[in-house]
Amino acid sequence: MGISASDVKRLRDQTGAGMMDCKKALTEAEGDFDKAIEILRKKGQKLSAKRADREAKEGVVIAKTSANKNIGIVLRLSCETDFVAKGEGFIQLADSFADLALSKLPENTEELLTLDYNGMTLAKKIEEQTGVIGEKIELTDYAKIETAAGGGQVLPYIHMGYKAGVIVALNKEGSQFEDAGKNVAMQVAAMHPIAVDENGVAQEIIDKELEIGMEIARKEGKPEAMLEKIAQGKLNKYFKENTLLHQAYVKSSGKENVKGYLNSLDPELTVTDFKHIKLG
Repeated sequence: MGISASDVKRLRDQTGAGMMDCKKALTEAEGDFDKAIEILRKKGQKLSAKRADREAKEGVVIAKTSANKNIGIVLRLSCETDFVAKGEGFIQLADSFADLALSKLPENTEELLTLDYNGMTLAKKIEEQTGVIGEKIELTDYAKIETAAGGGQVLPYIHMGYKAGVIVALNKEGSQFEDAGKNVAMQVAAMHPIAVDENGVAQEIIDKELEIGMEIARKEGKPEAMLEKIAQGKLNKYFKENTLLHQAYVKSSGKENVKGYLNSLDPELTVTDFKHIKLG
């Protein structure tokens, strides 16, 4: 039977598959539109299985916040090559996934993949697009921040052409603090802090750093009675280098830390949370 150009275009618009792939699927399905979609999905399933052991180190990271800035999400959609990652269609796909996450606010990546995306689960959509694009595609990371109304605001930042994304929560609302939030998000992307301050550092990390500090001091021949004090000093240095509020603020050339920068804008202004996702 003859396959009309309008049917091919309709299938392409719905699935994102190439024109020839759509025509072949419609021909195989004898013009049955739903069956043609299923054929394209099965192609994606087969390709997903074949490429399961491939590494998907490229991709894009999208960070977004709600209109009222009380909610923010950040996610990573991975692929195999930089060529695909830079494609407008791939970026738009990741952006649509981010919109879905922002509207539904799933608790984790697993729940996000079960959400409905135009009549199929998000996981099925990714499988379908694997067949369309011809590369392994994964939604590998997702995080969110929610603040209560009147309890602050969340600001987003996308770094280096979608190579990293950050959302930062401030304890105060207002447009006068938006630049501060974005500046701190840039700090997170550049300096990779592990927590807001020392209170957010896991106890096992603290214990390990103290152990390392004591061992170094012992090897340097320091008195046994001084080892704990020396190790504590090294731990404080670790906090200064690795926790956001204590890090040297990059835009001030080290003249003040992030906490000092925020307090210069408002004595009570601080960061309550952040999420950072990057490629690699």
